[in-house]
Amino acid sequence: MQDNPSAPQVPPAPTSPTSPVPPSEPTPAVQASNPAPANVVTQPTTTPDESSLVIGTLSPDHAQPPMQKSTEQKLKNRMRRVNQVATSGAKTSSKKPIIIALIVFLALAVLGTIFYFFILPKLQPTTPESTSATPIPEASETLTPSDSSNSIEESSDKTSSADTTSIDISESSVSTETEVAHVYSTITGEPIASEDVNSHPTFCVQIPNGADGARDQVGLNSAKIIFEAIAEAGITRFAAIFQDPPAIIGPIRSLRIYYLDWDTPFDCTIVHAGGAADAIAAVRSGGYRDLTENYAHMFRSSAYWPSGQQTNRMWNNLFTTASGLSEYNASKGYHSSDIKSFPRLLPETAKRDLIDRQAVNPLRIDTPATGDTNALIPKVGQVSFRFGYSPNFNPIFTYNSATNSYDRSYQTGSAHTVFDCVSEDSCTSVQLSPKVVIGMIVQEKRALYDNYHEDISSIGAGDAYVFQNGDVIAGTWEKSSAASQIIFRDESGQEISLVPGQTWISAIPNYGAVEY
Repeated sequence: MQDNPSAPQVPPAPTSPTSPVPPSEPTPAVQASNPAPANVVTQPTTTPDESSLVIGTLSPDHAQPPMQKSTEQKLKNRMRRVNQVATSGAKTSSKKPIIIALIVFLALAVLGTIFYFFILPKLQPTTPESTSATPIPEASETLTPSDSSNSIEESSDKTSSADTTSIDISESSVSTETEVAHVYSTITGEPIASEDVNSHPTFCVQIPNGADGARDQVGLNSAKIIFEAIAEAGITRFAAIFQDPPAIIGPIRSLRIYYLDWDTPFDCTIVHAGGAADAIAAVRSGGYRDLTENYAHMFRSSAYWPSGQQTNRMWNNLFTTASGLSEYNASKGYHSSDIKSFPRLLPETAKRDLIDRQAVNPLRIDTPATGDTNALIPKVGQVSFRFGYSPNFNPIFTYNSATNSYDRSYQTGSAHTVFDCVSEDSCTSVQLSPKVVIGMIVQEKRALYDNYHEDISSIGAGDAYVFQNGDVIAGTWEKSSAASQIIFRDESGQEISLVPGQTWISAIPNYGAVEY
């Protein structure tokens, strides 16, 4: 077929290197916004619509073919889409860290909630239910007269020849769980019925210990705290502190000034039969509750009372009763006492302390147990106090593993027994056996005013030895005034907390000795 000669001839596209060639690959988005190359111009048509623009070359004689226009439009659209995708991807990438952090936070919150409400309660020990129970201090805490805490430090590894004794230390006897809340005695650390008991009136009774009819004493086993010191001529005497006293107490003898210093912190009624001149003057001028020999509240016994006793009481025959003491206090308006006593371990803490001190094969976290882990042996099985050269007044305390107390006897070999009387006609003989025994060294000499009575430094400081739980804690004592209580400290300077129970404190002269 021949060409139409009348049809206009379209010249072929220039092949010059300067002619633009449509790109075969997409132009990066960053180039889409650049100005057109210098060799490309746009020619507007009569309509301003972008679709009517014709892209041409530098040659004004030739117009760009329609195919060239379509290709250029596709290029622009493609660059626009690339730019949109890039922008969208950037926005999505910037949100990813926030989304991941939010997912992690929610996951941790869910895990924490599950642990707190479902797992943690199963890990905690259960406490016996009690409608009136309040949390008590944990095992490492102690009781003090004013609700403070102190701990005991070991200070001796002395051992004795006592036989190994197995004591039940199962969970039933020594619980590692929190105790049911109790109220504890300020003066002994033992459980009591109610807090009111701690304010019950106290009585400080002068009780002799001579071989001239003073023994066996009556009611001394019920004293909460007993102070022992020389009264005269090497003969010892006791200041016995009672709260809620027993039916009968005695015999009652005269007062010394150093006993008064030890009595004062207990805010007690001083019960005595006269005394040394300086002691009587201090009682009368110091505003003390003073019950001296008074037959309205005391009585004289028969020569051999209690019945069946073989020793003649002689002049050691003045006694008092619980009712007599109560009536005297009521007549004077003495209805309570403000007691300053010693810090005490909680009962359960005291049991654990005993095991820690006496365990033959203690349990360790880092090594397997060997041998009988229930076997206990006291480190100190016997204690001797030497006041002077008469064995009749030098006591021996022998540790009793069954009762965790110290059976008292004398160097003569006789046990120190007393009468526990519920009435004048009903008495039982028992051996004294305190839970805590303390020997404190005091400066002592004969009193200058008569060279017969004793001059003892009850206010001051000195060495002390605390025996409890079958062990000894060596340390010091200090007392700053008559009104202040004695403070016992271990060798590191920490105040010593005593185990609950009756406490025996002996003031050993500096020329005497503590042996164990």
